Amino acid sequence: MTKTLDELALLIQGAKIIGDKNISITGIEHDSRKVTAGNIFVCMEGVHVDGHKFINQAIANGAVAILTARQDFQSDKISALIVPDMLKSLAVIVPYFYDYPSKNFRVIGVTGTNGKTTTTYMIRAILMAAGYKVGLIGTIQMMIGDEIFPVKNTTPNVIDLQHTLNEMRDKNVDYVVMEVSSHALSENRIAGIEFDMAIFTNLTQDHLDYHKTMENYRDAKAKLFEIVSRAGTKTNKTAIINLDDAAGEIMLEHTTCNKITYGIEKNCDLRAVDVDVKASGTTFSVGDMKLNLHVTGIFNVYNVLAAIGATLAEKISPDIIKSALENFKSVHGRFEKIFADIPFTIIVDYAHTPDGVKNVLETARQIVKNRIITVFGCGGDRDNTKRPIMGRIAAELSDIVIATSDNPRTEDPEKILSEVVAGVKEKIGDKPFESIVDRRQAIFRAVEIARAGDIILILGKGHENYQILKNETIHFDDREVALEAINN
Repeated sequence: MTKTLDELALLIQGAKIIGDKNISITGIEHDSRKVTAGNIFVCMEGVHVDGHKFINQAIANGAVAILTARQDFQSDKISALIVPDMLKSLAVIVPYFYDYPSKNFRVIGVTGTNGKTTTTYMIRAILMAAGYKVGLIGTIQMMIGDEIFPVKNTTPNVIDLQHTLNEMRDKNVDYVVMEVSSHALSENRIAGIEFDMAIFTNLTQDHLDYHKTMENYRDAKAKLFEIVSRAGTKTNKTAIINLDDAAGEIMLEHTTCNKITYGIEKNCDLRAVDVDVKASGTTFSVGDMKLNLHVTGIFNVYNVLAAIGATLAEKISPDIIKSALENFKSVHGRFEKIFADIPFTIIVDYAHTPDGVKNVLETARQIVKNRIITVFGCGGDRDNTKRPIMGRIAAELSDIVIATSDNPRTEDPEKILSEVVAGVKEKIGDKPFESIVDRRQAIFRAVEIARAGDIILILGKGHENYQILKNETIHFDDREVALEAINN
């Protein structure tokens, strides 16, 4: 797969070329370490890193051209394609370079604040049970069939994403199921993808550091429903929408393709009835389908309904859907039980938003025999308005709260914790409460005070096996630390 520099330039109004316009381009890379012979190196200018500083390394690795937005760029070492706007140009150039791989398989996009990961894994499980080869792109990892690859962002940038989709096409996948973040929609990282289905899970407070208002956040999510409604090369486009969520109506307003609604409270196409949540799992009925599931919690009822809607729309047999869902266990870091010989229960969950924390605590309250001990913190360099809110929710719904650090990043962990604690103190009353900056110590403390029948909830990091501090990223896995605390 090659294109000439001139072919790429013709796509962008105002683009200009320095050097050989007929040079063949074999690939597009923004990481100079990954550049191979014949590649064009994209000089991204970020907050912390300027790609122009790595041009010589890219040349040494075989780059034959660079892509830059610097209008005054000059070089006698390498050809250059100079564009007026980098992100807008990449959104056009990259999908074209890879010949629009998404046209070769069905693409299911899942957006919303909570539930994206679990919903994508459930859909993947059903499609694989039906005999399809499935690619998955999400928060935890990327998968092609059973192959697993690491990821950096919920939705990769347009270069990495199109490269991934191209690889999935080469490996003959039938479906790609992907989480679509609000950042990706705002920044058009999903440019050039023809979606066949869009799923909306819910909308609660998150990412206001980026979107500023809930309206902006909601409207970013709604873009996916405009995209899936567009005419394209494929047919049978469908939107699957949670009607119990207030923003569901907004998503419907942005949708002109087929629609399937789901929920528990409102009248909708797929409505869960006779819902029974236990520690061992959940049972409910939807239409003629009666389900006996390993996953628990009302929030998982919604995830299951979304997965059912998606796969019914893809004409998967209800018998296959039922069997796959009843065999589905869990996703790493999503209400994940730590298995150990102890008289209490430890659950690790990724909940890092007010609604996520509320959902997990309400589920724990339904199944706990004694007390709920909640260990949680809030990430640094992220929406700080949710910190006291999460503190209040934890204080209201827990019996004991241990506030601690999450990923402080460049912020002072003591300052983050003080904002969380302010919310805790509003609602904690005379219930036990501790503030321990060191997350490891906080988990050890929870295990130390736990009694028979208690549930310890360790929230915020879920599947993550690292902690981001000011000057370094260290290995840190809540599950490992919990087991170490038990053994000690």
